Amino acid sequence: MPGVSTTEPFKELFSRALVENMARHISHVWKGFDAAAFTAAALKDFKTLELKARANQIAGALGATLPRDVPRALKILTATLRPLDKAGQPVEDASKGLAGWAIWPMGEYAAQNGLAHPEESLEALRAFTIRSTSEFAIRPFLVKHPKKTLATLKAWAKDQNEHVRRLVSEGSRPRLPWGLRLKDFVRDPKPILPLLEALKDDPSEYVRRSVANSLNDIAKDHPDLVADIAKRWLKGASKDRARLVRHACRSLIKAGHTKTLASLGYNSKPAVKLTRFALTTPAVDYGTHAAFALELRSTSALPQNIVLDYVVHHRKKSGETSPKVFKWKTLVLEPKQELRLERRHAIRPITTRVYYPGKHRIEVLINGRVSGGGEFNLKMA
Repeated sequence: MPGVSTTEPFKELFSRALVENMARHISHVWKGFDAAAFTAAALKDFKTLELKARANQIAGALGATLPRDVPRALKILTATLRPLDKAGQPVEDASKGLAGWAIWPMGEYAAQNGLAHPEESLEALRAFTIRSTSEFAIRPFLVKHPKKTLATLKAWAKDQNEHVRRLVSEGSRPRLPWGLRLKDFVRDPKPILPLLEALKDDPSEYVRRSVANSLNDIAKDHPDLVADIAKRWLKGASKDRARLVRHACRSLIKAGHTKTLASLGYNSKPAVKLTRFALTTPAVDYGTHAAFALELRSTSALPQNIVLDYVVHHRKKSGETSPKVFKWKTLVLEPKQELRLERRHAIRPITTRVYYPGKHRIEVLINGRVSGGGEFNLKMA
């Protein structure tokens, strides 16, 4: 998704100004466009709607005011798009056409109205994704027309534009956040594995990270499959591919999945002793941080690959706790080496969590295994 501002609610990314700008560009392309009707329908009760609902309502307004001939309507929409520079990126001049957040409802229009016209719709989604993303809109086509859409994605994996190649992996993710869940691929991801295979050494980090996220989705239902892929991909891997594999396996590493740890060169039962763990902030004021320190000692005569994470067990309103794993570091522990480490974990307002006062617990994970921990008391103002 495009960059998101943290200074205003997400839903304000869809605003009156954005809708009116869409109306201007569509009117310029198609003189018969009823801009007033589109604007009124798109902005109806707008203040009461959240982000995704706003995108869907704007898409509905497009459906109500564009020609009923969907292929013609798609040509009108693609004609409003901002032209590309020599590098294949949309030009910066916004007066030249539409890009950014206006593309989401345009893609939703294709998904809502274009399923009977897959060829024209998919070509429009390709054009849309270059100006933002079509990762949500392509998913109904994978459900309704799986063979055709998968064949199209296979061809797009060789596209010169990195945004199109990213759509191949991101649009086919089985569990894409905010997107339609692709239940068939959740059950059996084999149809999308050739797409990921084709992109594993893509020159774009943007694309490779999407490949890793897709594998991370697959790992939630098929951990052994992803462990096998990791092992195979790591043979003769470049630094970029190795980084992709580690990111793809992040959830499995956190979970201490034995086969994955072995594939990545980590022993699930390392010869390491946690000789000391101390919470240096037994009482934490909300808005500050929890600090802890630990000491490790290798009991092996050989070097060991170590992945070090930690779990914060957040107190819920009910008094129960909910664990969240946080990445820390990877390292090589030399024979008989002793190591002292310190960490500070911020306890501050974030949009994805509500904090409650009382006991919280921090635990250290060494190669996915809980090795020690302690409690701190969170104080709210």
